Amino acid sequence: MKTGIVVFPGSNCDRDVHHVLNDVVGINAEYVWHTEKSIEDYDALILPGGFSYGDRLRAGVIAAQSPIVEAIKKKANVGLPILGICNGFQILVEAGLLPGALIKNVKLKFSCKWLEMEVLNVNTPFTNLFRLNDQINIPIAHGEGRYIISDDKLHDLTENNQIVFKYKDQNPNGSTEMIAAICNKEGNVMGLMPHPERASEPILLPNQTTSNAGLIFLSLKNFLSSYIKN
Repeated sequence: MKTGIVVFPGSNCDRDVHHVLNDVVGINAEYVWHTEKSIEDYDALILPGGFSYGDRLRAGVIAAQSPIVEAIKKKANVGLPILGICNGFQILVEAGLLPGALIKNVKLKFSCKWLEMEVLNVNTPFTNLFRLNDQINIPIAHGEGRYIISDDKLHDLTENNQIVFKYKDQNPNGSTEMIAAICNKEGNVMGLMPHPERASEPILLPNQTTSNAGLIFLSLKNFLSSYIKN
């Protein structure tokens, strides 16, 4: 199995993801520059965090026009697992692969801290090793992480089980319904605002009693192992 880590100008969490996948989880992963137009060799794609194009205009909007995005859309339509983390989530939304919008935090300040989120959907390639209502200790680091969506589309998210994670106890950015992550209707494309790559090794966790965020990547490995085997 091989995973591509899509790198845009301004990505800065790509090496963290590369380390976790290759050295911690055991998934062969390599970098893919955003000008690539062919991604046929990959069994999954991850769009990492950072500040693509310096967040000019708004976060993710320029990166969403990169050549690789059209190839990502085609792969999304045939079920390829695709994960966007922080800025990667913003790019997926700007590209129209996920609904809603991500805007400036309600307090208009960059927020960087540890918090807990709760698992609401265990039927995606990235959550199949969790249990419903598991609590995850995980850090956030963003200035434009406030997820908003219209009431009718929020109803659709709820009905289709597309809300994957919610913040627990505190809403760090003012997101609608405390949403931390969503997926598309099919479940193969997920956008996540917190940073699991910074919480995938026990030594990094401030609270050892919660679930390891590394299960997001281990779930991907489990999904790909089953998929490739079959």
